[in-house]
Amino acid sequence: MPDDAMPDDAAAVARDAAEAEAALSHPAVTPDATAAYGEHPDQVVDFYEPRTATDTPAPLVVALHGGAWRAPYDRQHLSPFAGFLARRGFAVANVEYRRGGSIPAQGEGPVAGRWPETFDDVAAAFDALPALAARHLPAADLRRTVVTGHSAGGHLALWAAARHVLPTGSPWRTDRPAPFRGVVALAPIADFRVAQELGVCSDAPLQLLGGDAKFEERLPHADPAALLPTGIATTVVQGRTDIVVPQAVAEAYADAAAKAGEVVGVTLLEEVGHFPLIDPAADACAVVAEEIAQLAF
Repeated sequence: MPDDAMPDDAAAVARDAAEAEAALSHPAVTPDATAAYGEHPDQVVDFYEPRTATDTPAPLVVALHGGAWRAPYDRQHLSPFAGFLARRGFAVANVEYRRGGSIPAQGEGPVAGRWPETFDDVAAAFDALPALAARHLPAADLRRTVVTGHSAGGHLALWAAARHVLPTGSPWRTDRPAPFRGVVALAPIADFRVAQELGVCSDAPLQLLGGDAKFEERLPHADPAALLPTGIATTVVQGRTDIVVPQAVAEAYADAAAKAGEVVGVTLLEEVGHFPLIDPAADACAVVAEEIAQLAF
């Protein structure tokens, strides 16, 4: 049966698979330096020097990979995106963090995330980044830092920018906002309640927070939609045909921000799914770079 005769859902699944294959087909890009921010093997950051000649330091983009916070997916698949940004004149830090355990839940695939380790790592990485970047990425202008992340990494990017509004007593709370120019979240899992209603990534948000017994208790410490307003310029870039993290999740986050008195930019891309946002060969990736540049330059 030709593609144009496929049912809408089957066609969407086929399209998503093709986009994923294209995005993940690029060879990993070797970083210029790697530094540890902790003792665990996953507590590392890869650094990429800007590839364009300039007399002034380059904006720093801190990137967080997706993969539903699950162990099989690491920073390597985001390295072509990091290399793409470096070619666009950015200094880039590609952050690794601990994901789910290697032993799957009974009858299921790998568990999404670790509580509290995933959040421990992201907080520790951002706390260590100024010193690490000064040492290993001297071309970076830390005063022009933009955070980006894809899918689950988009969640972590939003969360990293909201640590100053975490509940009192949270181990990750900071006394003041992070000195970011902004956040560009790419198809982020930005509203956990809506994501759960839609079954995003096979209940990954529920798993990240420890299951039904812990979901409500931990939600205020983890859900970007509950951590508003941040006072930090934020843009969400979302493909309209994304079936992995649907548009409704981004819209719910933007609505939550509006109710909190904050405007979140939402850039919707026609005929774009989940993976072209990080595919250097896709037009959508160039749009992402432009959104980052608008905040950084």
